[in-house]
Amino acid sequence: MSVFLEVEHVTTYRYDKPVEFSPHRVMFRPRAAHDIRVLSATLEASPHSTQYWMHDVFSNSVAVVEPRVPADVLEFRARFVIEHFGVRNLELPVAAEAENYPFQYADEDRLDLASFLPPQYPEDQPMLRDWVAQFLPRRGTTHTRDILANINAAIRSDFQYQSRDAMGTQRPSDTLNRRGGTCRDFALLMMEVVRGLGLAARFVSGYLYDQALDTPNAPTLRSTGLQQGARQVESRDEPLVLGAGATHAWLHVFLPGAGWVPYDPTNSLVGGTDLIRVAYTRKPEQAAPVSGSWFGGAQDFIGMDVGVSVRRIEPPGEPAPADEHVSS
Repeated sequence: MSVFLEVEHVTTYRYDKPVEFSPHRVMFRPRAAHDIRVLSATLEASPHSTQYWMHDVFSNSVAVVEPRVPADVLEFRARFVIEHFGVRNLELPVAAEAENYPFQYADEDRLDLASFLPPQYPEDQPMLRDWVAQFLPRRGTTHTRDILANINAAIRSDFQYQSRDAMGTQRPSDTLNRRGGTCRDFALLMMEVVRGLGLAARFVSGYLYDQALDTPNAPTLRSTGLQQGARQVESRDEPLVLGAGATHAWLHVFLPGAGWVPYDPTNSLVGGTDLIRVAYTRKPEQAAPVSGSWFGGAQDFIGMDVGVSVRRIEPPGEPAPADEHVSS
């Protein structure tokens, strides 16, 4: 059954005095496909700017925004309405040759998946192999889906979710040592573990829907600082879906027959209607929601705020035919 969601995303940069800006690349728009349909989309920028849209090397939708005047505030405000059809990823059939691990991709698949197979941090692989050994059979084979599900669940249960204001993503060895991190850290960790097993994986950024935030007494969530995923929660009586109220990150793993299957180790999710992808990339750095530069002294930068809300709405009404008069 379709779910209709409204996404609002506001990112604001503040400066002590007016500064000049380079063109900024903005990736806020949900990525449409057979499971997600974008019904409406707006992106406004302040100060006065010009903008155009392009597809990056991964075919993600990128808005290039060029501020035309100096300002002490740079703000990007987006709103989207989407229809999420909620593909049942666990029911997608895996090809017979890939049902059990280990398996080998076909030569044609390996050629097309080449950029998503090599680990980003090969020097961390010995530590990752030691950690993932607990999920692998000592002899013979085991179901490929079971291995991935167990890794996904273990990160959710054994690692502590932590907000962080610093920019960037932890390397996987740091996340293992600290047993904690942000959604981006967890996505990168599982991605590197999966690549070490010989499977293709890609990093995914987007939004997360939490039904509990639709209630009248839902808490206000706001991200602050420099790192997406950091947030403040005013109050809540029940556990929050981790990552809701901010931009979110997870990964896709390519399984022959099923295709790219989404795994969210922060919440132990496998697809569903809660994950709203914006972009997928080879590594986290390529999925920054906003990238660009400004010109001034380092002391001129005050900080940034990120506000994201995702709420369920009633299905939008069908538009009246063009030749039909509607009166109020």
